[in-house]
Amino acid sequence: MMKKISFNWTSWWWSLHKQNYLVLKLGVSILLIGLVFRLLYPLSGGVSEVQDIPIQQTVSSSTPPPLVSVSSPLNSNQHSPNGTETSERSSDSSGFNEDDNESQENDAGRCDLFVGDWIPHPGGPVYTNETCDWIEGHQNCMKNGRPDTGYLYWRWSPRECELPQLNPNRFLESMRNKALALIGDSISRNHIQSLICVLSKAEKAVQVYHDEDYKSRRWLFPSYNFTVSVLWSPFLAQAAIFEDYNGVSTSEIELHLDKLDGTWTEQFKSLDYIMFSSGEWYAKSAIYYKNNTVLGCHYCPKRNLTERGFDFAYREVLRNFFDYITESDHKGMIFFRTSTPEHFENGEWFSGGTCNRTEPVKEGEFLRNELNRILRDIEIEEFRNASTKASEKGVNLKLFDVNPLSLLRPDGHPGPYRFFQPFAKDKNAKIIKDCLHWCLPGPIDTWNDLLMKMVVNG
Repeated sequence: MMKKISFNWTSWWWSLHKQNYLVLKLGVSILLIGLVFRLLYPLSGGVSEVQDIPIQQTVSSSTPPPLVSVSSPLNSNQHSPNGTETSERSSDSSGFNEDDNESQENDAGRCDLFVGDWIPHPGGPVYTNETCDWIEGHQNCMKNGRPDTGYLYWRWSPRECELPQLNPNRFLESMRNKALALIGDSISRNHIQSLICVLSKAEKAVQVYHDEDYKSRRWLFPSYNFTVSVLWSPFLAQAAIFEDYNGVSTSEIELHLDKLDGTWTEQFKSLDYIMFSSGEWYAKSAIYYKNNTVLGCHYCPKRNLTERGFDFAYREVLRNFFDYITESDHKGMIFFRTSTPEHFENGEWFSGGTCNRTEPVKEGEFLRNELNRILRDIEIEEFRNASTKASEKGVNLKLFDVNPLSLLRPDGHPGPYRFFQPFAKDKNAKIIKDCLHWCLPGPIDTWNDLLMKMVVNG
């Protein structure tokens, strides 16, 4: 006999209702826990704006390269200890944050901009060879076929303050109705091209003057009535130079140690911001004059003259130069840029030297050669002596000490790519390398950020 199977609907409904109630409680609990976690641990930021750079990014955000650090010999008592953790600061890729005015006021007087680290910078350069018309062929590494691009994705970060990338609009506005000049050798020309490339993102520069050899040039930013010049004066002193465009000399340089170069002294008073530099040219063969009388020479074996050494000449000229500056009563801002190191390895430029590195080196890994060391020692000593006198006289003289941070960038030079497609016909071709000047864009662009910071903090 079959038993009748009955179903208790009341019991089933109550069981279902109870389960739904438990599910509802569980859901509400999860939402509450999530809300508490969100309040305790807020997100640090949103999606950052990425620049449209037509270059392959080579720095991986998941495994960033280590920081590359440098300390300055000028004020070692202010250094952060070795191993201090340094993180990349967040800033708008186009220039200064809205909080920059406050940060600059806090930084003023306590931050050494030249003590810091090279940090990965995925944003890359603000210009390329396709967006700037003022890059000389010898520094146009991208156009000339340099295959690697990793050297473009680093930026300098001081340890004790912010260093945003130069904002061209803000810089031009601060320079309205002003005149700026870089005075020195071909590195100054290298730098001025970098600066103009950055500023041309806001307004195209108009060239209004050049000398016969295009070594001294001047540009105008019309909307701001701002002029930018480069003045060719490799010794800062009066010199007769007998060499062609390729550096081939027909006679020794005749250098007057007691006479400054009229190329810049005649314009000095009319300039608001000036950056001087010298150094490398003093290693060339030269005859030295004082009071129009021969004192001796440097490397003149065919002449019966006393060897004085280039260090003697450099010190004499710098003392004369700094005396002129400190006594000038100039009301603008004057920078003295330290000489930049060369990075030849396995020889010199004339003996097969190369610079094949593709990333920055660590501090101490690449040492200055004897020439760079002597030049720098003289520069630091003479600047120290002059800076005290400048302060007493009310002259705004500043040291632009890019030598140590530049020493860490052997990856930033043209090398064989100072020539267009140097290995197109023969991959084993013997090419004279350039391990002194800088690729554009490249590490020298950081100098513009430093200049902007020092002008704003002025």
